Amino acid sequence: MKQEKLLRLRAAIWAFVLMAAAASVAQVNSRGTAARQEFLKKLVAAAVERSRHTVRYDPAYVRIPYPGGDVPADTGVCTDEIIRAYRGVGIDLQKEVHVDMEQNFSAYPKRWRGLSAHTDANIDHRRVPNLMVFFSRKGEKLAMTERAEDYSPGEMVTWDLGGNVPHIGIVVDQKSPRGGRFMILHNIGRGPKIEDVLFSWKITGHYRYLGPSKL
Repeated sequence: MKQEKLLRLRAAIWAFVLMAAAASVAQVNSRGTAARQEFLKKLVAAAVERSRHTVRYDPAYVRIPYPGGDVPADTGVCTDEIIRAYRGVGIDLQKEVHVDMEQNFSAYPKRWRGLSAHTDANIDHRRVPNLMVFFSRKGEKLAMTERAEDYSPGEMVTWDLGGNVPHIGIVVDQKSPRGGRFMILHNIGRGPKIEDVLFSWKITGHYRYLGPSKL
């Protein structure tokens, strides 16, 4: 009888421990989800803010400081809008991409590696193919679908404009009055604009990047 009571007591204790552990994990997951949502909210706000700037499209190679470097504020290309949005939430893609390329140079597209035998902090982070590899390695590579609901604010989308010309933009929290889907902050030549262009070209990538801390 005593042994049976002891077994029941042990079972009760284990049940309590497991319940406490599950509650603790759920609490941690809840905090993690809240932190992710807050980060994406700030990132989207930083991206939307970019639409208020006048930027002349200029793909010229420019020597810039490192880290924290940027081309002149009134110039840039599609990648610069992504870089500037992330910088608005304290993440320096110039530094993050450069460090990863230094350590994993062979993982990045040969098209660019063929131009140089080493990394170049002036331009590497400003190339769409390099960002695609970086976001795949350090962030989340998401499904490419034809369903608008699969694309959420704060996620990056890349396209082929035709002839292997790459483009990148970020999904924002404003919906198209016409299509009802989330619109994109991008710069395709007319400066940073928020437009309904999600399915305007062939999608080549879909990513979410929460920064080096990986919230």
